[in-house]
Amino acid sequence: MYEGSITDVNGLLIGHAQDTQGLSGVTVLLAREGAVTGVSVSGSAPGTRETALMEQAKAKELIYAVLLAGGSAYGLAAADGVMLFCEQNGMGVHTPAGVVPTVPAAVIYDLEYGRSDVRPNAGMGYAACINAKQTVQQGSIGAGIGATVGKVLGMKHCQKGGIGTASLTLAGGAVVGAIVCVNAFGDIYDNGRIIAGARTKQGFLDTAEYMITHEVSTNVFRDRNTTLGIVATDAVLDRDEATKLAQVAQDGMARAINPVHTMVDGDTVFGLSYGSRHADLNCILAAAAEATRRAIVNAELAVGAAVM
Repeated sequence: MYEGSITDVNGLLIGHAQDTQGLSGVTVLLAREGAVTGVSVSGSAPGTRETALMEQAKAKELIYAVLLAGGSAYGLAAADGVMLFCEQNGMGVHTPAGVVPTVPAAVIYDLEYGRSDVRPNAGMGYAACINAKQTVQQGSIGAGIGATVGKVLGMKHCQKGGIGTASLTLAGGAVVGAIVCVNAFGDIYDNGRIIAGARTKQGFLDTAEYMITHEVSTNVFRDRNTTLGIVATDAVLDRDEATKLAQVAQDGMARAINPVHTMVDGDTVFGLSYGSRHADLNCILAAAAEATRRAIVNAELAVGAAVM
């Protein structure tokens, strides 16, 4: 396992909640003092909430919580519970009518792994906030409990995905960390070697090569996938730089997942600045891509790449 956690960025907390029978869940990041946040959506089948606020020329609003969830579009309802927690704790925009929290969220499609009628809801989102702490559990938990990878031959040949985290510390002391929910169509690689993905009796298939050399059934492209990530630093960034942080973290996905960003993946990354350190942006970006790659690998190592 690679070392570190996104909560090495001081003050960030991670909470999980899940239904172990329905096999779907949520993972919440809390930033109680508010974080400068950007987003990057590179997959073509995303399910998101409140991402438009992070675009250029929008209000420069701080974000106090980010939600990653299972349940496909249904799972976005869990953000209501995160909003309630934030409201009760004064985390949001203070208006004359009270606190109004903004909770960006993104979801994975996991409805075919467990029970499709059991989905994350507001209660689960609230529970994840209550569970938030500095120690981050990895593997088949939270938003990753129903995650799978390597689906080019269908669900019978895929393997388990999950949640992973990792961090790096720059020479000047700034920290860059990532947490990723891995639910990819493609295979997972560590330093050029497949560690999880589509399997046959002969071993790993190599999805990308198979897609190039074979006629692939259109049925597999009806499956829904998506890898979700949050990358954070304690260095000072503005909104555009936080967006760049999220964009470059997608490069880390490309180093660990192949193929990635397909038409049936909704790959989405949130970038957060939460701290007062100063560091060169290029160094931060280099660390962001590597932290994301390591977090993806850690997710698979934590679940043991179990065969479905």
